[in-house]
Amino acid sequence: MAHRVVGCHTRTIFKNPTRYHNVFEARDRFIGSFGMVAALASSSNDFATYCCELLAGVGPCTAKRMFGGFGISTSGLTFALVADLGGGERLWLKADADSVAKFEQEGCDRFSYEVTRNGVPKVQSMNYYSAPEEAMESPQLMLQWARVSLDCALKAKSGKPEKRAATGASARRKAGPT
Repeated sequence: MAHRVVGCHTRTIFKNPTRYHNVFEARDRFIGSFGMVAALASSSNDFATYCCELLAGVGPCTAKRMFGGFGISTSGLTFALVADLGGGERLWLKADADSVAKFEQEGCDRFSYEVTRNGVPKVQSMNYYSAPEEAMESPQLMLQWARVSLDCALKAKSGKPEKRAATGASARRKAGPT
């Protein structure tokens, strides 16, 4: 039996479906052997929900699954991530050139990871920094950091060109039959 994790749901691909009497027996055996996957997904959701509660001072937040972690956004604007880069799940806040010094002064780590291309390891990073430890315990302390992070996301969005309206064949497909 092979499995793959898709988002927060685990899907089973059976190599020999006749081995089980019914789908429910197969499911129960699968969950029994991979129950830890479900437990880990649940704890991830709990931490992402907790982070949303911490950041709610800037507006209602939602956590959406992305790249093995979560993107946290308000009003459709992603300004924080929840990801495990090897030291456990952490909250990562968006930063820019103006706010980097503030994050570094607090001893926050930069979001960076190692990739290998053509056999050569290289460190990649993104403009996110870990949330200060003391702010992780208090919505009041987190509010100033959430505001900084949201400001960075707003600046980054304003610097990007607006999406163009679809034209030609793609616009006709979206519009549907006439």
